[in-house]
Amino acid sequence: MSNGVVDSQATILVVDDDPLNRRILVRALAAEGHRTLEAADGREALDVLVAEQPDVMLLDVLMPELDGFGVLTAMKDVPAVAHTPVVMISSLEDQAGILRCIELGADDFLPKPADAAILRVRVNAGLNKKRLHDIQRQHLRDVFARFLPESVVDEVMSAEGQPHIGARRVTATVMFNDLRGFTTLSEDLDPELVIDLLNKYLGLMSDAVLDNGGTLVAYLGDGMISVFGAPIEVADHADRCVTAAREMVGPRLAELNAWARARGLAQELRMGVGIHSGPLMSGNVGSERRLEYTVIGDTANTASRVEAMTKEHGLSLLVTQDVIDRLSGPDHAWTFVDEVAPRGRTSTVRLWTLDRAGGPRPAAQVNGSDTPRR
Repeated sequence: MSNGVVDSQATILVVDDDPLNRRILVRALAAEGHRTLEAADGREALDVLVAEQPDVMLLDVLMPELDGFGVLTAMKDVPAVAHTPVVMISSLEDQAGILRCIELGADDFLPKPADAAILRVRVNAGLNKKRLHDIQRQHLRDVFARFLPESVVDEVMSAEGQPHIGARRVTATVMFNDLRGFTTLSEDLDPELVIDLLNKYLGLMSDAVLDNGGTLVAYLGDGMISVFGAPIEVADHADRCVTAAREMVGPRLAELNAWARARGLAQELRMGVGIHSGPLMSGNVGSERRLEYTVIGDTANTASRVEAMTKEHGLSLLVTQDVIDRLSGPDHAWTFVDEVAPRGRTSTVRLWTLDRAGGPRPAAQVNGSDTPRR
């Protein structure tokens, strides 16, 4: 096709109660290489629109059963077709009707009787708008897919209007993790290697989160915050999080160290992971120009504090009793570490680790005879 539209067949729905008008339009569109669909009234048009989801719809204003105004109004309630470009078919005398249709969401109008050249321009403009909308949607999908599991992306993208993550209160499991001593280490490395190392670390750990159904909330320098069970609730959020954490401090960290050694880095890289379960607020925050997904509440704050305590205890992984109590999968070899009041909290939390989750543990801080309350 000409006029800046990609040369490919498009599907055009022609809606008019006059068979002769439909025949003229269908013939002209077929000559341009388009596939056409037809409807004789508004109700039939809506059925075809939802079933076929055409690229552009040519819509008559005055029709029996349901007129063009009614079709435009009904489309707004169907997210799958709400953004379909609509070109109204109308006589030039009906200026008031044309203006009303544009107010209801129509994109353009085609005067009767249809001129082939004007028809081509109007349809091409609609196709360009459809193509731009599809590109924007795909870009949004790609952005969301970077921090959300595919199943969550599908739900977010199916939302009416601008895709977003609505605010909700959920019970979930939050995980903080960071790379030990990265700031000091980076002072002695070439900047390119520092960035490569950070990207490798974040890539490996992000995959562990996403592969286990978690959501990446944010990168925090050389650390990350992730949540399991939000924004979409799942019953086994604690199990998913612990599985991801075991991968991170085990094979994922080993892969990172192998990668670093191959590039001449002799120092063994270590990391800390803190996990806590409980209620939190989940949703988008920010301004009209920039939105970010986040989780807010004591659960997230406590997970951050627990991660910080892995340094004090010389461990790679610490989880709270609240996590242990929600586990439903196979038992792990949990070892009791301590019972402390994290900074900012008056109540205490019981901390546990896995026997092979980290390095040496100070004997005074580990009570191996204690067992998790399940």
